[in-house]
Amino acid sequence: MPRPGAGPNGPDGILPRDPRPIGAWACHHPGVELLAAGLGLTLIALVAWDLFQTVVVPRPSPGHLRIARYVVRGSWRAAKWVGRRGPERVRDTLFGLFGPGAAILLLAVWLALLIVGFGLVFYALRDQLSPVPQNLGATVYFAATSLLTIGYGDFVPTGAVTRLLAIISATGGLGAVALVVTFLFSLYGSYQRRELAVVTLQAAAGGPPSAVALLETYAQLDIVERLEHLFGEWQVWSAEVLDSHVAYPLLGYFRSSHDNLSWISALGTILDAASLVVTTIDGLPRGEAELVRRVGSHLAEDLSNLGFTEGKAGWLGRDEFNAVCDRLERAGYRLADRSEAWGRFEAARLAYAPRLEAMATYWDVTATSWLGAEVDLARSAIHREPGRREEEPIYL
Repeated sequence: MPRPGAGPNGPDGILPRDPRPIGAWACHHPGVELLAAGLGLTLIALVAWDLFQTVVVPRPSPGHLRIARYVVRGSWRAAKWVGRRGPERVRDTLFGLFGPGAAILLLAVWLALLIVGFGLVFYALRDQLSPVPQNLGATVYFAATSLLTIGYGDFVPTGAVTRLLAIISATGGLGAVALVVTFLFSLYGSYQRRELAVVTLQAAAGGPPSAVALLETYAQLDIVERLEHLFGEWQVWSAEVLDSHVAYPLLGYFRSSHDNLSWISALGTILDAASLVVTTIDGLPRGEAELVRRVGSHLAEDLSNLGFTEGKAGWLGRDEFNAVCDRLERAGYRLADRSEAWGRFEAARLAYAPRLEAMATYWDVTATSWLGAEVDLARSAIHREPGRREEEPIYL
């Protein structure tokens, strides 16, 4: 017969107190630890895959499991929402900082997710740490000190698995920072090569650049024969931008540092000029013009297929085409029959113009100016010297 007060629950039927903290007792459940380890390993794998695809692989890598895609495009939508509701100066500053800022934001997001991922795995293996962390925050802290190679020593891995994980996390943190720094150098190199031709074009095509202004300038300066060389240079430029911007789409968010300029408007200007030479202007070599039109159209198509489009493109009317033809005739060009040329030009421009305009709207940059200012040789208004006409070359 049992003694009074004795029972399976101890004296007086009360459960004995466990010496460990209540939180530690509740979380030492195999299911919780397995869940934490699974989530942590998933986060680490997603970050490693995204970092590899974004920085290392030199080709487009679409997919739904891309962290960079959601971070960049989501933050760009937020930046546009703020910028379009503020003063123009604030908008220009915000959009100008977005490209470089997005690269730094990606590094911060990748590191933060790696810290959380390793913290979850360490939480599942916390019995192999000394002293034993009592909550998830402590293991995330240990993961941060390991990944950032700080190593205060307040937690020490004692098991083989946690020691290996600490080494992997430190290697991963250093590797992520090194890859992003290399990525930034690559981005800025491609950006500078892109902008060099864009700024050079402004001297002949004005700002915003215009195909008719470009052709008028070459006629006025008597260098029409150099159009073929210009188209050849922009054929190479289009191929380089196609390769770099498709491989690293973040480059599209890097804006020109000059007024009334964008690489999209510059490309549209060259393609419009090439289309006019191919379809409307008689007596000029058409080979290089046709080639640059094909490569440039390919560039516009591939980038727009990545989803960098917004809104609906405008439509060029016959009246605007006739106005351009009038200006070209005054500049000294010999033109084909306008009725036949209009149909050919409209078909040629359809291959690139709607895509370029939609991309210009998405990135909120200067679009291609069709008519432009007549014989505007040099610079935007902010760069002009007072009292001097920019319509004439200063050496004539």
